[in-house]
This record gives sequence, C-alpha cells and structure tokens, in this order.
Amino acid sequence: MKVTVVGAGAVGSAVADNIARKELCHEVVLLDIKEGVAEGKSIDMMQTAAILDFDTKITGSTNDYSKTANSDVVVITSGLPRKPGMTREELIGVNAGIVKGVSENILKYSPNTIFVIISNPMDTMTYLALKATGIPKNRIIGMGGALDSSRFRYYLSQALGCSPSQINADVIGGHGDTTMIPLTRLATLGSTPVSELLDAETLNKVAADTMVGGATLTKLIGTSAWFAPGAAAMSIVESILRDEKRVITCSVFLEGEYGQSDICMGVPVVIGKNGWEKIIDYKLNDEEKAAFSKSADAVRNMNNVLSTLSI
Repeated sequence: MKVTVVGAGAVGSAVADNIARKELCHEVVLLDIKEGVAEGKSIDMMQTAAILDFDTKITGSTNDYSKTANSDVVVITSGLPRKPGMTREELIGVNAGIVKGVSENILKYSPNTIFVIISNPMDTMTYLALKATGIPKNRIIGMGGALDSSRFRYYLSQALGCSPSQINADVIGGHGDTTMIPLTRLATLGSTPVSELLDAETLNKVAADTMVGGATLTKLIGTSAWFAPGAAAMSIVESILRDEKRVITCSVFLEGEYGQSDICMGVPVVIGKNGWEKIIDYKLNDEEKAAFSKSADAVRNMNNVLSTLSI
C-alpha cells in the first residue's frame, strides 16, 4: 500500500507522521512545491522510526509527481493556510487553482487513487476536485466533517468531564464557522443521550464553541491547526486501507440525499476500500433539515465563485 500527501506544511506533515506511526502502508510520499521542504521533513520523520518502532518508508519530493505513482490514497493539503481574520471563502481564488492542478497531475501517475481533500474551503475544493477530474464520486472525500465531529466530542467531553473517546457525536453540513451543524440531539455518552446529562444552555454553548473551533485555534496560534486535522485525515485513510467500513462524517457528492443535489457536504458515510461506499440517513428533524438546507445555500454561494475563476 502507498499513500501520497501533497503539501508538506504543518497539516501535511501531521498526516504523514500519523500514517507512518500506525504503519497503514509500506510507503508515504510527501510532496511539496518548495525546494527541500518535503525531503527534509521526510528525513526528520524517518529518524524517529528507530525510536518509535515503525517500518513505514517516508519519501520526500519537490514537485516530482512521478514519485507518487501507484498511490492507493492521495491526501491533498496544499494551498494557503487560513490567517487570523481570514475566512475560508477568501481562500477560494488561490487554492482552487492549486487543488485542480494537483489532482490532475496525480491522476497521470495514479489513475485509480482515492482522494482525501483537506484544502480550504474544503467543501468547495472537494466539489472542484470531483468536477475537474471526472472520476467516480466515491473516490473524492472531503475531510472536514471528521475534524468537526472530533472537536464536537472534545467540547462535549469538557462539559461532561469524561474522555472524548467515550462520546459518539457528529457534525454535518458545510465545513465552515456558520455552516456546520453539531447534532446535539443525537450525541451520546455511551448509550445515554447527552441531552439527558447536560442542560440546553450548556449544549448550545458546546455547539457554538464547536462551530468556531477552527477560528479559535487560528486566533490563538496565528495559523490553522494541524494536529487534529492530521489525525482526522489519517482516520479516513485508515478506514480505506484497512477496509474498516467505519462511519465517518465526510464531505461527499450528494444526489438527492439529505434533500440536496450537485453539491459536496458533510454527511455520515461508510468508508472502506472503495472510498466512501454508502451514505447513512440520520433521519433529521424539521429544525435540522432547515439548518442543513441553509448550510447548503452557503456552500453553493462559495461554489458559484468557481465559475468566475479562470481555472
């Protein structure tokens, strides 16, 4: 098995490091446009192998796509990171050209690969990758929902005073500060609904904190987060390579599911060796359906920007 990570910045490096440590494949290729960065980081990570006891080979390359040949999964992180005060929408112009070029170059050497998209605005970049490449929809997966759901579980764990690993909770909708939908109604601690353990005010605060989770970290550290995004992407790659059939919230192409079509948005999907294999219907109530529809409108507004770009 082979995985390529495009973009050797903080997020890309975290993805590669997580995959290598868990020995999900025999080789990870780290690709970047900046001379020497991918090579240097790959050597640095390989020098932890004897300490951490993993056998995955990590190879770095400066813009040589031939090194990515026959990759089973390709994770695209490349693009400008979000700066303080910058919205994901403002990133469209630059990152659209990058994601389109990367995905087309990858397919020259790995025509059967599965893409995991991290680049922001993630839902729009996932949609762009699908439309630009024309490959089957199940092979294009946006990472955002996996990350947002992990943040939701963190904030719930803080309110409940328990481990995040004991919580089941999902965030659907667009991967944006105003478009994501933390499903507090369906969240559980073990088999107990969290709504029976927390009052409405606390749940509303948890949801609000989740929605600005990325912006909160950007303000604190001066750039986008990398540890949690790296782990979220790794979890998707793991479910693909090990054919785990894990249910993970991801941005995928909808054709009538959840009342939406011709759009990529976060919904619960089964992830296995073929990419995303099935969309799970959570049976939303009227309030959640309205929120999802509103989120879709916002994502479409971002997608519409693509038609104005010369890419």
